[in-house]
Amino acid sequence: MTTILIIDDERPIRSSLRDILEYEDYKVLDADNGFDGLDILKKEKIDLVLCDIKMNKMDGMEVLTEAQTICDTPFIMISGHGTIETAVEAARKGAFDFLEKPLDLNRLLITVRNALEKGVLVKETKVLKKKVSKTKEILGDSPTISLIKETIDRVAPTEARVLITGENGSGKELVAHWLHEKSARASSPLVEVNCAAIPSELIESELFGHEKGSFTSAVKQRIGKFEQANGGTLFLDEIGDMSLSAQAKVLRALQENKITRVGGEKEIDVNVRVIAATNKDLLKEIENGNFRMDLYHRLSVILIHVPSLKQRMADIPLIASSFCEEICGGYNTPTKEITPGAMQALQALPWTGNIRELRNMIERLIILSDKKITEKDVSLYANPTSQTVNGNTEDSLNFNQFESFQDFKDYAEKEFINFKLSKNGWNVSKTADDIGIQRSHLYHKIEKFGLKRVD
Repeated sequence: MTTILIIDDERPIRSSLRDILEYEDYKVLDADNGFDGLDILKKEKIDLVLCDIKMNKMDGMEVLTEAQTICDTPFIMISGHGTIETAVEAARKGAFDFLEKPLDLNRLLITVRNALEKGVLVKETKVLKKKVSKTKEILGDSPTISLIKETIDRVAPTEARVLITGENGSGKELVAHWLHEKSARASSPLVEVNCAAIPSELIESELFGHEKGSFTSAVKQRIGKFEQANGGTLFLDEIGDMSLSAQAKVLRALQENKITRVGGEKEIDVNVRVIAATNKDLLKEIENGNFRMDLYHRLSVILIHVPSLKQRMADIPLIASSFCEEICGGYNTPTKEITPGAMQALQALPWTGNIRELRNMIERLIILSDKKITEKDVSLYANPTSQTVNGNTEDSLNFNQFESFQDFKDYAEKEFINFKLSKNGWNVSKTADDIGIQRSHLYHKIEKFGLKRVD
């Protein structure tokens, strides 16, 4: 039921409004002062507030201003001393509308209905925006990831430029997104440029734009990424692949906060926060003459290094479970369980593709496995290029998963017995004869390794 809060220090007004609104099937709460009204707003789910302006203890305008720090509930301001200036001030402070006393019944109900409809639309818009553009969480609680999260919280509200380093697929882009989301520029655009994906002869046009006729294919004026990001954040991904000529122009833009379009003469002011990322060692690139030292120092006010997945194996269970839930949700299927053995097998893999590879692996396992993702599934699908000989899959073993020779022997013994049992239709007597051990010994091995028949 829709709940409306009335804040007014006159009991007759509160009683009249309550009778009218309850007759229209609204749930009504009331308070005779601003402090109590704000307390109700903090504790209850309120859809609309009718607030008097002239009140004791706390003025209605003060209530409106304070309420906006608590929630986004629409306010209708009411007053018996209304003026145009008061109405304008109420609107400027965020009120939906202003009504004069004595209240006209029809206008009151129409205004209430319109305010509630707007409130619903605002909430729906926020939900849709979250669904469309929600930035994924940085998953993990290892010391390095905890430090990165802490650094983001400290750095994001500032205007400092940030250089993010790390291997491909490690999550550099996600760090950049959170730096933007937690900054004062979050309501403005985050514009991304993959410097490695743009040919060197086009990178300047992409970044700074161009004027019509500036080169053969410039049939119309183009606005560059710096202008598109004006007031927001520009994320230069793989900046280590940018040409030296483009680097010089980027340096000038950072120094002067001005750009010039290709083929143009007019200087254009830009207000952009630049975040850059690279998988290269820029200091080595500087030594080799491929990157400007002055640009490096301009970009690296804050340095954030994102570790590879193999450097934080302890985070794999949390990340894998989160991916599993997300992907199953996307497929509208029940979330599959990853068994402890499968999780250990995932932690033993080398993960040269980092987080990106892990996500692809989890999606592959969800599609190809049964109700649970088992250690055997990981073994079968970890290396999709494994060779098939005589109808049997020869898995490429990762020897890093074995801490001792005994661990390897147990693994090999378990796989061998499981293979023979499956081949003989789980006939224990025949399998024992095949592998040359007593049947009681085979039963002991089946129990030791937790082998079960899969129909």
